[in-house]
Amino acid sequence: MNIFSNPSPSEWGKIIERPLFDISELNETVNSILNEIKDKGEQALRELTNKFDKVVIRDFLVADAEIADAELHLEEGLKLAMQVAVNNIKVFHKTQLPEIKKIETTPGVFCWQKPLPIRKVGLYIPGGSAPLFSTVLMLAVPAKLAGCKEIVMCTPPNKEGKVDPAILYAAKLAGVTKVFKLGGVQAIGAMAYGTGPVPKVEKIFGPGNQFVMAAKQLVSQKEVAIDLPAGPSEVAVIADDTSIPGFIAADLLSQAEHGPDSQVILVVKGSGIIKKVQEEVEKQLAQLPRKEIAAKALESSRIIIFDNEEDIISLINEYAPEHLIICTDNYAEMASKITNAGSVFLGNFTPESAGDYASGTNHTLPTNGWSRSYSGVNIDSFIKKITFQEITTSGIKNLGPVIKTMAVAEHLYAHKNAVALRLEYLNQKKI
Repeated sequence: MNIFSNPSPSEWGKIIERPLFDISELNETVNSILNEIKDKGEQALRELTNKFDKVVIRDFLVADAEIADAELHLEEGLKLAMQVAVNNIKVFHKTQLPEIKKIETTPGVFCWQKPLPIRKVGLYIPGGSAPLFSTVLMLAVPAKLAGCKEIVMCTPPNKEGKVDPAILYAAKLAGVTKVFKLGGVQAIGAMAYGTGPVPKVEKIFGPGNQFVMAAKQLVSQKEVAIDLPAGPSEVAVIADDTSIPGFIAADLLSQAEHGPDSQVILVVKGSGIIKKVQEEVEKQLAQLPRKEIAAKALESSRIIIFDNEEDIISLINEYAPEHLIICTDNYAEMASKITNAGSVFLGNFTPESAGDYASGTNHTLPTNGWSRSYSGVNIDSFIKKITFQEITTSGIKNLGPVIKTMAVAEHLYAHKNAVALRLEYLNQKKI
């Protein structure tokens, strides 16, 4: 990890820069795959699955028998852990369910919003070396709470053409309607266009590699909505001399092991604990099964030392991390000044992995600085809102002159007439 001591604000942008990728060729490649899916339909899904996942799939839909078998063979301890996580996710997300509030903005003028679930949603769940069954829970539980009628899930098959049992059990537990053995760009294309057995959905959720992210962004231009911009995982940790080095190292490595393109940043007030943190990182890294992946991620990671808290806060708000851990002595005070972050973890005993799995908050979060303008996935992500208004006879009398004045000022006389005719009618009827 590279170390920077009291860098000037003019240097911050370069120091906290994310790893850069050339997406010009990426978008071209992904677009050609999407066009192939549009042109050839289910045949393309089979050919692409054979090409990228090295397996021939005859039936993409996961049968009920496969899900039952997965549940039967899954370790009881893991099933119980998932049940606890589901309960906590439900408890937290239920508090976000909106209420209908009918407001009288002017006497006789009533306005309200009605929340309605998005009817069909598609979830993409990565497989590969880290089958993310926790993401199934984070997406399907709030979708179910919101009232989505159809929850379609795609996840890549392994070389035997099967889906990880933990992913299948999580899907059943969280209320997924249909599960398909489809990964990568072909999964995004199938859900966007409605291909073969996969129904067309109205919004796609879920993380993935660069190809999946590019596919989501491309289909969002014409076909379907997506949850949020997302890329490689990242964490920033704010620490001081009261922080526990072993905890910091574990938190940094828990993000670094996600992938070689993940980024971790440690921002420290003073330099007292840096050597101990570095020692802990080396010691813990050596014990990790995914140490090669984590080590690669650490190459683009940073330790930044500041003497004052104002610079720490300013840099973090400029970086806008996906995850932010504040384990300083005055973490509550510092947290009150954070304006840009996906999810914040407070104190020495709040690891980021709690949010990843079971505390109840959602782990699908904006990366790459998008927390400046995007929230993480929540109940609102699965809901659309329709506005309603009702104007009584007294209401149109009260508000009508205002509308007429504004319409004339914009030279929109049909707008004015729509009000004027009603007012004349009421006057003639002596209402």
